[in-house]
Amino acid sequence: MSDDPIFQPLEFPNLTVKNRIFRSSISGKFDNYDGSGTQARLNWETKFARGGAGAIISSFVPINVRGRIQPNYAMIDNDDKIPFWRAVGEACHKYDCKFIMQLSHSGRQQDVPGLENHLHVGMSSTSDKDTFHGLLCKAMTKDEIKMVVQQYVDGARRAREAGLDGVELHASHGYLITQFLSSGINDRTDEYGGSVENRYRFLGEIITGIRKEVGNDFHLQAKISAVDYGNALYPWEKPGDDLETTINYFQWAERDGCDALHVSIGSLFPHPLLPSGALPLDEAGWWYGSMASSGVRGYWPNYTFFHFRALRPLFLALWNRTKKKHPIEGVCMDASKWVKERVNVPVINTGGFQRASVIRRAITENFCDAVAIARPFIANNDLANVLETGAEEPERPCSFCNRCLVNVMFNPLACYDLRRFDGNDEAMIKEAMTVFDPPHFT
Repeated sequence: MSDDPIFQPLEFPNLTVKNRIFRSSISGKFDNYDGSGTQARLNWETKFARGGAGAIISSFVPINVRGRIQPNYAMIDNDDKIPFWRAVGEACHKYDCKFIMQLSHSGRQQDVPGLENHLHVGMSSTSDKDTFHGLLCKAMTKDEIKMVVQQYVDGARRAREAGLDGVELHASHGYLITQFLSSGINDRTDEYGGSVENRYRFLGEIITGIRKEVGNDFHLQAKISAVDYGNALYPWEKPGDDLETTINYFQWAERDGCDALHVSIGSLFPHPLLPSGALPLDEAGWWYGSMASSGVRGYWPNYTFFHFRALRPLFLALWNRTKKKHPIEGVCMDASKWVKERVNVPVINTGGFQRASVIRRAITENFCDAVAIARPFIANNDLANVLETGAEEPERPCSFCNRCLVNVMFNPLACYDLRRFDGNDEAMIKEAMTVFDPPHFT
């Protein structure tokens, strides 16, 4: 397979990745409540390095405790976290796999409130609650903006000191940076709101601050939603930004110091288009009930739809109405091509990639330079190795059922599609629990 474009090295200004397959950021509750890492997290990331991924983009790594989606995520909020992340990077490097930390802040989009969020509402660009879950928030003051920018900068410094290969800024999927970028969310009237330039200012200050701190020889990339599709679920909501607007963000991020750009879509998570595939409402009733303490008002209609079987078709009609226009695999390839034609740094694209022919077409026809894969990698941790043998897809491919998504609030992040285990629930549970072997990190 030496001539396969999927398995050609990818050169960035400050980084070389052995192939074009990245494990995309995907989050699981593997860590301690205080944000310190565990052996389970190390085992989890190592699975994909051993499975042939050229690079791993870490799970959502909060830059401070108020920026986590939910508890039990390893953070990068203090220098005492550096040794753990150094161990993760070193474990991945044994398999010639690069490790890129995704620096993240939830903003108002907090699925489960930790102890800190019972005392404070979420930080955001706005004081309006989010329209899907009803999550409360308060517009950040300028002093708070300055503080959070510095926390991103400090996180990048710690990642470099840990010997990691780079950092990615999570500026997509409705989290804090998206809340500043999106015209459908940001309602500020100061220099951080209003015009396209003002909405970009927060991200721009983070990028330039990181470059000033770590220098120009450390890999930095940003994951940005190319289209918000803010009204993909409820048609009466604001649509947010389109390609004509977001191309400014990509080009300015390159100008300010990004070595690569990661293209995604959607201004909330989960979104009807991402993650690709189905929404398993047969399991969503018990899953969504866990968010009762997180949202207000907007939470109850969703829970009602999810909990009562007779009402589920109504919600699915709304959820699926925009999905018909998009493929499952390569859901935002066209948006990625739009961006790639207008920037000069390598472009990574996420969104349901699994089959070799689709990935190969994305690369050879200049939709992107590499693909980032999440859920198909959960189904088959060795996906990259399988494709390198010349196979079109794994023997038991991901079904895109998204049961991994609805289980993650309570259970280890894993594949929960019983069909892939021939209905053997013991085999499914055994595979999910492999992340805890070996059991301890010191």
